[in-house]
Amino acid sequence: MSAAGTTPVPDAAAAPLLDALRAGLDAAGYTVDGVEEALGDVASAALHREQTVPARRALAGASGAHEPRAALASLFLLGDDVPRAALDRALPGLGTAGAARLGLVAASGEGDDDTVRAVVDLRPYGAVDAGGEASWWLSSDLAELATGGRLATDHVLGAGGASTTLAQVTARTPVGRVLDLGTGCGIQALHAARHSRQVVATDLSRRALGFARFNLALNAPSPGTEVGLRHGSMLEPVAGESFDLVVSNPPFVITPHAGAAGAAVAEALGDYEYRDGGRSGDDLVRDLVQDVGRVLAPGGVAQLLGNWEHRRGEAWDERVGTWLDASGLDGWVIQREVLDPAEYAETWIRDGGTTAEREPGAWSAAYGAWLDDFASRDVEAVGFGIVTLRRPADGARPTLRRLEEHTGSVHQPLGAHVAASLAAHDWLAARDDAALAAAHLVVADDVSEERFHTPGEADPNVIVIRQGDGLGRGVHASTGLAAFVGVCDGELAVGQIVGALGALLDVPVEDLRAELLPAVRGLVRDGFLRPASAA
Repeated sequence: MSAAGTTPVPDAAAAPLLDALRAGLDAAGYTVDGVEEALGDVASAALHREQTVPARRALAGASGAHEPRAALASLFLLGDDVPRAALDRALPGLGTAGAARLGLVAASGEGDDDTVRAVVDLRPYGAVDAGGEASWWLSSDLAELATGGRLATDHVLGAGGASTTLAQVTARTPVGRVLDLGTGCGIQALHAARHSRQVVATDLSRRALGFARFNLALNAPSPGTEVGLRHGSMLEPVAGESFDLVVSNPPFVITPHAGAAGAAVAEALGDYEYRDGGRSGDDLVRDLVQDVGRVLAPGGVAQLLGNWEHRRGEAWDERVGTWLDASGLDGWVIQREVLDPAEYAETWIRDGGTTAEREPGAWSAAYGAWLDDFASRDVEAVGFGIVTLRRPADGARPTLRRLEEHTGSVHQPLGAHVAASLAAHDWLAARDDAALAAAHLVVADDVSEERFHTPGEADPNVIVIRQGDGLGRGVHASTGLAAFVGVCDGELAVGQIVGALGALLDVPVEDLRAELLPAVRGLVRDGFLRPASAA
């Protein structure tokens, strides 16, 4: 197994060197867009699929403005050696000597043609969250793409797909205190620092905290935000404290533990700190859902990712629903993906760098252990999704309990949509049907209507009200509901519209009211309609 853990993490204390590194990366155009420009569309797409041949071919002939970023991409993204002179030109204020002192590279000698290799991964990061565009550089351990071998058990990930998903679904309302639980390389802390006064980032891995410290220093969060790092497991480092927002991409991967199966199986499985919390099944996610309220301030929100087991004879939403009930919090769970046990095992064995081609024995041993573990609990599938929790105001009872499946495409970032949905829930909870009937509503800008006709028929047989933003929901609407939405421009109250439609459609107003008001509540909750006062 790879020994990345023997490599020191970068040095976050050398401020002048960090300043020079930051300036050099910026001047070289070592950004997401800059690297894609140097690679070209074909090589960029191939690299996203972890295919390096097109990228090496594209970078080999780079010259002019592309040469510095090509050297940096070859070194840090592909794991290739580069001549010392090439790195000196790419980072003229820092040079190879400065990069080595920071712990980023190791040089074979001091001559221009002597080779330099990357010790860590250092890559540009770009994303759009609910607060706008973000652009940083992130260091982490070298990935399998660069090392060609299995990951070390203390491997520190960069910003992968799960990290980006969490950043995009998080609400970015300005808050006082944020907890980033399981910070890893620090990406969620960087996002949170843009809209809070204080961020506390925790991790059980001291190595991860070292990378987070470097990344925070390199990217220099807002001087008005205090960011602190703490070592410890789950909520232990912040016991007794309260936060307005908790974000967590925890080690949620459901992992078998070898036990009596022997050292060979344990070696094949790996014990990866970044994904395995050391618990059986989905106990870690269950406990986090049930316990995170202890550190939430009244009105505070927790947003996290997780896996949960689908067990024979028990619907997933019933099972996860018991977690919400035990938490005492408002809860909204969106299941985004479902894998069968074999698919799940293949995904995470491959994630650790083990392949059937390279290590057939280890692959088979790990695969069998995963399937045995799932079978021991009658697991038929594993769900992945987004959990949003909120502590009600002091003394209030939870009013939100929502578990749904949405495996289709969504419009990222979702953070603003999540925040708006929570606000809409509160607006509705404060209004009975009489108050809703007195409200004035408007249609959201992203809403459209689709009508499907049988050839030759004048009237549609299906009407769908479609949402372009957020979760991209589609609601099958009756003629009355479609007509209601079509005239929601804020001028007439809900009750007035229902009365007018009753006369137009020749339907008793009370019957139409009983049909439409529950549907209108759903459309407000999901962002199709909103109060005119908030328009």
